Amino acid sequence: MNKQPKYRQVADALRREIDNGTFPPGTRLPSENDLQQRFDASRNTVRNGLSLLVSEGLITSSQGLGYEVRAHEVFKLNASRFENLEFPQNGDAYNTDVTNAGRRPHQTFRVEVSLAPKDIAPRLKVEVGSKTVLRFCHRFVDDVPWSTQATYYPAWLVDESPRLAEPGDIEEGTTRYLASRGIEQVGYFDEIATRMPTPEEARLLETGPGVPVLLWTRTGYSAERPIRCTVTTFRGDLNQMNYEIGDLSARQENEPK
Repeated sequence: MNKQPKYRQVADALRREIDNGTFPPGTRLPSENDLQQRFDASRNTVRNGLSLLVSEGLITSSQGLGYEVRAHEVFKLNASRFENLEFPQNGDAYNTDVTNAGRRPHQTFRVEVSLAPKDIAPRLKVEVGSKTVLRFCHRFVDDVPWSTQATYYPAWLVDESPRLAEPGDIEEGTTRYLASRGIEQVGYFDEIATRMPTPEEARLLETGPGVPVLLWTRTGYSAERPIRCTVTTFRGDLNQMNYEIGDLSARQENEPK
């Protein structure tokens, strides 16, 4: 006998049907009246089950239009090749990856002098509150919000590479620009975490209820010291990160990429 509350039984059944393709992305679920009859449940029970799926980010609700299965066109980012100077690029790494996937990139920029936050300063090995330059990007894939990216550069590096403080895009990407100035990134340290978005992140990324964000913090190093710290905040429902490590010659061409 199923001891789950009835609204959870409703949610579980619909979740299974979403997962197995009975209700594919972009389709509308049956009406509340139809679901009441199907599950022999009250309107409140059905609504509570649907609300649970909304909170999980599986469906969306529109006033007067019912419930729709959220469409997920996931973008796969190869994080180990991102910013690799040996990998052919068309502009910066973001533009290259998006256009190579046959999709359309678009981004906006903000550049400002900023004080090093307490979570960034130790990564850059500078004092909290010391001067940095922040380059902030709001990025889109096919006009859908994809990520925000905040990169902090220490003051000493900006003095040696003044374009970092100039407004607008650095077409070839900052990693290549710095290399042209004799400041080569020879390694990086990645940290990956998830959490629910702040109100500002939810606004910029247009996430619905129940959709987390994926945080990717990459600290880049020259041979002597850290040269930047980048925090990329992705929509958790539309992104997947991949890494390639070691000899992958045995990997089959038809394996998922």
